[in-house]
Amino acid sequence: MKREPSILIIGAGFAGLGMALELKRRGLSNFTILEKAADLGGVWRENTYPGAACDVPSPLYSWSFEPKSDWPRRFSEQRDIHGYMVDVAEKYDLPAKIEFGVEVTDAEFDEANGVWRVSTTDGVTHIADVLIPAVGQLSRPAMPNLPGIDTFTGAAFHSAEWDHSVDLTGKRVACIGTGASAIQYIPRIQPQVEHLTLFQRSAAWVLPKFDREYSALHHAAFKHVPITQLAERFAIWSFFEVLALALTDIPAMKAPVVAIADRHRLAQVPDETLRAKLTPDYAAGCKRGLFSNEYFPALSQPNVHVETGAIAEVTPNGIRTADGVEHAVDVIVYGTGFKGTEFLAPMNIYGLGGRKLADAWSAEGARAYLGMSVPDFPNLFMMYGPNTNVGSGSIIYMLEAQSRYIRQAVEYLSGQPGRFLSARPEAEQSWDDWLQKRLKDTPWNFCSSWYRNASGRITNNWPGATVLFRWKTRQFDPSNYDEKRAERR
Repeated sequence: MKREPSILIIGAGFAGLGMALELKRRGLSNFTILEKAADLGGVWRENTYPGAACDVPSPLYSWSFEPKSDWPRRFSEQRDIHGYMVDVAEKYDLPAKIEFGVEVTDAEFDEANGVWRVSTTDGVTHIADVLIPAVGQLSRPAMPNLPGIDTFTGAAFHSAEWDHSVDLTGKRVACIGTGASAIQYIPRIQPQVEHLTLFQRSAAWVLPKFDREYSALHHAAFKHVPITQLAERFAIWSFFEVLALALTDIPAMKAPVVAIADRHRLAQVPDETLRAKLTPDYAAGCKRGLFSNEYFPALSQPNVHVETGAIAEVTPNGIRTADGVEHAVDVIVYGTGFKGTEFLAPMNIYGLGGRKLADAWSAEGARAYLGMSVPDFPNLFMMYGPNTNVGSGSIIYMLEAQSRYIRQAVEYLSGQPGRFLSARPEAEQSWDDWLQKRLKDTPWNFCSSWYRNASGRITNNWPGATVLFRWKTRQFDPSNYDEKRAERR
């Protein structure tokens, strides 16, 4: 006898929507998505800073089964990506399956009944057989721990929470951070501000961005001769797979990439002093490589100063560096990233015996079998979990592999009504041993980045090409799971 399990998906970004699409396309419809915001989209709903765009070309940064023939450009911006997500969700009638404005606080597994009891801020308890958190790794902005940060009297905000009511025209602006967001918004705001001071802790590895506008001819070809867009998708995927191999398997392949980045910097930054500041002092690949044709030229403008001295404190009127100089500014923009290693926080997840997931991970950091399942947390399958982030490539490709695997698990549970599964500790340990062996010699071990937690463990990145992850997750194998029957079902 088969019985389709009830499923709760937490989050309506690319991960949550992708999971729902995989289920629905396979005829499984007994699911609900809980979304704390009033709209779907995840990071592409939230990040509206000037120039917000994806650093992976759209033919690859999209669902393989829903290609879009009329992307305005190769590297699409936030509005177009969010619009794509809305269009696909509506095509499959997913909004009807989403409960908006519902934030999860706690989830507790009821072993006697074999179900998850999920509490939300509105006081409602949701019950489901399977729980699929899909909250992402880049959803909670991280603010720096700087003395005096609350004393600043001007406008201040994180780039992921851009305050569009603040007019930057003619203002003195401090930008803290040099990550993927900063290299996009700095070129956009530089022409309008009176002066911009970039506080740089470490320089970024920047590669030229092979962007272009798609013409009407491109759109016609992509629509009427789909193989043309498929060919571009394959070429882009292959390029990023080569970069991934250079990071993890064939280090010698990194030399040409480094040479391209060095040449790009040399061509775009004629001033030797500034170029020295913008030259990374750590191994390429240790932090995510960035793509931009506008970042270096913006920093070379006369109204920009790149400050490499350490920040001592934030003052009421600006920022004081360790040399004692106070940089007076009107606005501070914190481009300081996200709490990427705090998986599933701030939710409280309780498994067998009332064990808290945060406690299970407290010793070293987050870990999970295939990045999806944790021993003693039955019928819990994470999307974008530990070690499933990509150092090179499209996360959507990885999410599709995860959603297919989880869908297979759901189908297996359909034939085992009243039973629940959790990863066998031996299977999870074997998986983690394999991961750590591969991660040991990667560049991510040799600098500080959001890929690593406080203990130094790399909790975020997948150590290899994305096709390897797809191969590893191609088939759900119940022998890697402990299976139990609920007492009351």
